[in-house]
Amino acid sequence: MTNASIAYFSMEIALESAIPTYSGGLGVLAGDTLRSAADAGLPLVAVTLLSRKGYFRQRLDDLGNQTEESVQWPVGDYLAPVDARISVKLEDREVKVRAWRYDISGFSGQAVSVYLLDTDCDDNTEFDRKLTDHLYGGDDYYRLCQEAILGIGGIRILRALGHNGIERYHMNEGHSSLLVLELMQELARQQGTAQTTPEQINEVRQQCIFTTHTPVAAGHDRFPADMAFRVLKQCNPFQECADELCCEQELNLTYLALSSSHYINGVAKKHRQTSQKMFAGYAIDSITNGIHVHTWASDAMRTLFDRKIPDWRVDNAGLRNAISIDKEDIWQAHQAAKRALMEYINKVCNIGMDQQVMTLGFARRATQYKRATMIFSDIDRLRKIIDHCGALQIVFSGKAHPKDQSGKALIRDIFEIARNLNGFIRVAYLPDYDMDIGRIMTAGVDLWLNTPLPPMEASGTSGMKAAINGVPSLSILDGWWVEGCIEGVTGWAIGNSEPHGESASEITASEVDILYSKLENIIMPMYYQDRDNYISVMRNAIAINGSFFNTERMMNQYVTKAYF
Repeated sequence: MTNASIAYFSMEIALESAIPTYSGGLGVLAGDTLRSAADAGLPLVAVTLLSRKGYFRQRLDDLGNQTEESVQWPVGDYLAPVDARISVKLEDREVKVRAWRYDISGFSGQAVSVYLLDTDCDDNTEFDRKLTDHLYGGDDYYRLCQEAILGIGGIRILRALGHNGIERYHMNEGHSSLLVLELMQELARQQGTAQTTPEQINEVRQQCIFTTHTPVAAGHDRFPADMAFRVLKQCNPFQECADELCCEQELNLTYLALSSSHYINGVAKKHRQTSQKMFAGYAIDSITNGIHVHTWASDAMRTLFDRKIPDWRVDNAGLRNAISIDKEDIWQAHQAAKRALMEYINKVCNIGMDQQVMTLGFARRATQYKRATMIFSDIDRLRKIIDHCGALQIVFSGKAHPKDQSGKALIRDIFEIARNLNGFIRVAYLPDYDMDIGRIMTAGVDLWLNTPLPPMEASGTSGMKAAINGVPSLSILDGWWVEGCIEGVTGWAIGNSEPHGESASEITASEVDILYSKLENIIMPMYYQDRDNYISVMRNAIAINGSFFNTERMMNQYVTKAYF
């Protein structure tokens, strides 16, 4: 296909579980975005890195110690090689880049082609051949080289493939923002100017769109200015504009994207407010994230929707009609998904989880600000709640970044707590979290738990995946949940959305009290003693949240606000 008018750039894209080109929410969101773009028949093409060794495979021992292994996967079994070859100059080296293609077919009958860049070429040095091996791997130098391959090399590979009519370049986070330098260089060559002009910079700005996804500092790539000068020494626009692009002796790729885009958005209404405070001087809009509902609905829910709402795949808004689906049908579809989850947990963890017991789910990147252990803040009180209301079991999953020692400690803490509970509460931690585990967890638990430190959750999409499967959330009011929570109707809120302070692990007594009080006085009694009302909340989650928090609606907003 050579008639694409939109190019979507993302450091990671979750194409399918067996292709380890993603680490978590950013990549999963990118994959869902492209699936809905294909459904809508949008003239869009995507660029990412191949990640030959993946992010990493997580191993957990009996104490919860995480070790990482490179992923071995047969690239040629999933991707098709393309003939195009380009090169990118890094320092004085000419690094060869080839590409592989993966086509995402949509319900429209059209496909979105994803090009995965690969430096494992014969002419490259051993170091350069490995530049596209590890997602978010290596040191700053490795990362800057990777991001030059993605941004500069991505534009060049598109041109080599005949994509010359692209009108919009969408940067999903700042990792790809060096593409603006290549666009400036192209214009200078086309217009025969010796240097980049202000008019050319403005013309590039009109073509670019930037979506920022996180208030977390680690999500905004910054590199020492001397390293950037060295790596990009052959990139004329950078050398010419370095004084404007580098601030306080560093190149910040988020600020490069902000200053080079005509449209900038956060990924939830509250995140727009947070981003506006972070990046004063830039006009920031919001488009709340969503999920690709067909991908994340369980098999049983898909079958139910097919019977009751036949066009739900191509008209996600029609899921509001789930409000008229018989409650028993909702319950039986959920029980089928829960049975699959229980079987998987017991196979992997061998702890005898029980289908009849209320099950909470928590799956996030293991890092301190997610506060995964909040549920265990007062074990004595938790015991009393269970004695009073009924049994409870909890399933966790999530990887810690290899360099995040506090995140790894968090996993060990959960394992230690589980041992000390002596089976009073069965706790499972599923290793190597991926799309498949995410799908089975969000569909099979009875309640989705989310406890981030406000305002660190930009959006979050796992609760949306739960909602489409009729699983309500009990969540801190942050990210999408500020918009999605109707108290007692679609789920329940913990506290308010006000920022708490500087400590990434701070857990307030009031939050813990609200969490336990709602479990004890509302949620667990409803689940065990007033099942009809609990299923009403489940059904509302589908009809109200599932019908709105999806990538079909999200892409329609990108089309009208940003693309055209």
